Amino acid sequence: MNYRNLEEFWAFYVSQHSKPLTRRWHFMGTLSGILCFLFAAISGWWALVLAAPLLAYGMAWYSHFFVEGNPPATFGYPFWSLLCDFRMFGLMLTGSMDREIKRLGKRPVLQVF
Repeated sequence: MNYRNLEEFWAFYVSQHSKPLTRRWHFMGTLSGILCFLFAAISGWWALVLAAPLLAYGMAWYSHFFVEGNPPATFGYPFWSLLCDFRMFGLMLTGSMDREIKRLGKRPVLQVF
């Protein structure tokens, strides 16, 4: 499916993260990645920059394969998926993700492939 803008993709992205445990794995992965970057910048231990995407994507992909049961949206839309992951992280951090899910309403679960 082709999405005309990020907001259209966002609705799809949220539908692919329907289970709270999937969103929690994503949150922990994104947080781990951010902390790796911050620690690398503070400590000068730049090898940690390589660990950041491994942790972030590893946790997110685990959640898709073993919790949600769908392919990661990253496979079809890598840049938009990254932006939406940060958006979901921010909404979860502020406690607004449940409200966003309700705002979007029930959407059909579409597959990337």
